[in-house]
Amino acid sequence: MRRKLKVAPFRRKREGKTDYRMRIRMLSGQKPRLVIRPAVKNMSAQIVVYNDKGDIVVAGSHSHALKHYGWTVHGGNLPAAYLTGYLLGMRARKKNIGNAVLDTGTRTPIKGGRIYACAQGVIDAGVHVPIDKKVIPSIERLSGAHIELYAKQNKKEFQDYVKKNVDPTTVRKLFAQVKAALQEA
Repeated sequence: MRRKLKVAPFRRKREGKTDYRMRIRMLSGQKPRLVIRPAVKNMSAQIVVYNDKGDIVVAGSHSHALKHYGWTVHGGNLPAAYLTGYLLGMRARKKNIGNAVLDTGTRTPIKGGRIYACAQGVIDAGVHVPIDKKVIPSIERLSGAHIELYAKQNKKEFQDYVKKNVDPTTVRKLFAQVKAALQEA
């Protein structure tokens, strides 16, 4: 009598890090992927191209890089996500990348969330990413108007901003300055 061997699935599938069916569908399109990975305090975004020997990162940006352009506050909010995507889009355009497909990994994107804010920054920089306009946050939220409104009501919550000599009620002004600095770079 033959024994049936038990086959263990791929390690990344077991750990819940990779959905291989979705990955194969994305790779069959043969377009660069816009890989966005948000964390609590930071954002990471990359343009990745498939290669048989392993994926190649063509362009990348991280919210830490925004400090060089004047963004000194929290790197995980909507305005920082947008600016990270905008920086990535500028870098991708310099490397002649005109379009990409959004890859969110195993994370379920939320309408109006940071993943779509980052994708909108890439789109505004000139890279075409096919996304429904209904899921993208409003311009007011992208620029930080909701942060200013909340800061006016609860100043105590923004001690980190105060330590960095930034008035939390002027986030939109800081956003505009950093976006202008990114356009000049």
